[in-house]
Amino acid sequence: MFGECHAHLFMNGYDYHTAVRTHRDHPDESVIRKELRAYRDAGVTFVRDGGDHFGVSLLARKLAPEYGIRYLTPVFAIFREDHYGRVVGRPFSNLREYARLVSEVKQAGGDFIKIMTSGIMTFETPDGLSEDGLDGADVREMVHIVHESGLKVMSHTNGSRSVIDAARAGVDSLEHGNFQNEESLEALAESGAVWVPTCSTVRNLIGDGRFSDAVLERIWDGLRRNIRRGRELGIPIALGSDAGAYRVLHGQGIRDEYQAFRDIFPGDPGLDDWLRRSEELIHQWKKEK
Repeated sequence: MFGECHAHLFMNGYDYHTAVRTHRDHPDESVIRKELRAYRDAGVTFVRDGGDHFGVSLLARKLAPEYGIRYLTPVFAIFREDHYGRVVGRPFSNLREYARLVSEVKQAGGDFIKIMTSGIMTFETPDGLSEDGLDGADVREMVHIVHESGLKVMSHTNGSRSVIDAARAGVDSLEHGNFQNEESLEALAESGAVWVPTCSTVRNLIGDGRFSDAVLERIWDGLRRNIRRGRELGIPIALGSDAGAYRVLHGQGIRDEYQAFRDIFPGDPGLDDWLRRSEELIHQWKKEK
């Protein structure tokens, strides 16, 4: 089985508020162990977390070797105040505060830094995002600060303009990347960043009834086309399901993600090798001591 390159172990796959109550006072070790068992039973030996408020991913990293899993975490994500990110991160209001948070992650033993540069999909329209992305100049400085600290950058980014800004800023992996165009895909290809599309966050909603299937099908169709085009352009694309998000379960999510790619590239004998080479780029992430 492939590694899970984008997960949130503190989330449970069905209700965010319940997940918060579970871990709010302290990380619930029994729940963490249950999710780690789910990964082990799925044959997953590598998990990269997207961070949380509660120390869940740090405890998961400590426990993961017992389950034969190598676990990476950014501790918490970092987002600009009054923008999207509070569900998994901590805010900054200026770049000085941002640099302090980067230092805090590094001192806490974080394996990389996760930044939030755009909003999330609203699922109300086929191209709807909750907000516009951050200023490109700010994103460049954010990435520069992280790289100067010796860490890699995982970037939550949606929308073509935001993808272009993140790619040109030098992020090391780009998460989600919905609603792209040819220019953003070309910028991503030129950057060498690994793209983790998290298909399951869209595909697993189809038929659920929570959102319009007509809208979801159009989003999924666009993402399929962009993944095909991304491969043509040489973008390294790795599997990550955003496990813990609604209807994306730990352990099962990465299986769903792999099946999505099998459906996008039916009968392709080179698919597994391409996905493993992309994942290996993330395996190589190391923090400087």
